[in-house]
Parts: sequence; structure tokens; C-alpha cells
Amino acid sequence: MSVLHLLIAGRVQGVSYRASMAERARALGVRGWVRNLSDGRVEALVQAEPAVLDALLAWCRRGPPAARVDSVQAAPASDDTSLPAGFETRPTA
Repeated sequence: MSVLHLLIAGRVQGVSYRASMAERARALGVRGWVRNLSDGRVEALVQAEPAVLDALLAWCRRGPPAARVDSVQAAPASDDTSLPAGFETRPTA
């Protein structure tokens, strides 16, 4: 299992990006969370097999139809035992 910390920039708030990402992550069996940041970006911490994370990253680069994704930064993160069993949407940070 790999863990990635994601920061997504562009028009990614107010376009159902979080809800759509959570739906896609659940469909892929990804553990983790997603939330809006006060600076307009979306942040996520995700855990899955590398091939599954690649599929999620491909979706993140497109996002839902109303989104405009300018960049996706993905950095390896340490295995976080506090990750939820499934995938959740968290409040804005």
C-alpha cells in the first residue's frame, strides 16, 4: 500500500470536486479523506495499491465536469494509522 498527500489547484471548489472525488475513491477502494482549503485548493490524503492510486490521480487531473484543474501535486506520505477505514469528506481547513 502507498500513501499520497494531494494538493489540487484550479477551479476545484464550488463544483462538487470533493463529493465527486470521494465517490470515485470509494468506487476504487481507496482509503483516506478529502477537504477544501481556505486558499481555494483541495487537499487529500489517500492510501491504496500504486495502480489504484494512478487511476485516482488520472481522475484528479480531470475532476468533475464543472471543474478546471490547473495542477495536482502528489507527494509520498507516511503510512497514517489514523486514516478512516473508507473514504470521507472533511470540513474546510
